[in-house]
Amino acid sequence: MARIFFNGQAMVGGPFHHSVADMLLGPVRTAPGYRFFSLDDVCPGLLADPAVDTAIEGELYDVPLEHLRDVILPGEPPALELGVIELADGSACLSMVLARGELERGVHQEITSFGGWRAYLATLGRTA
Repeated sequence: MARIFFNGQAMVGGPFHHSVADMLLGPVRTAPGYRFFSLDDVCPGLLADPAVDTAIEGELYDVPLEHLRDVILPGEPPALELGVIELADGSACLSMVLARGELERGVHQEITSFGGWRAYLATLGRTA
């Protein structure tokens, strides 16, 4: 089993939540030090940045590694990669993060100020 932070479409109410619904541990936030980006308004990308003091909302799940390998990772966009982040309680967990080099491409809209995917989607008239 692996603890993983989801902050987009796999959260409660999102289109991919059904694949992890029974693995939910509860809502959490990252530790301060993360930026957040929209990938074409389809999913978000998290990026560690020690120069900022923002934390991002999400949910923590306990997922079998086989499920992560066989179900979750194959559905992730190429702009994301598996990484390790810090949660508000100081513990570490897995998360999908913005892949190396993606920030430099300059194609993803920064949405850090919204603090989470649901708040951002609300500005588009959508829900997660």
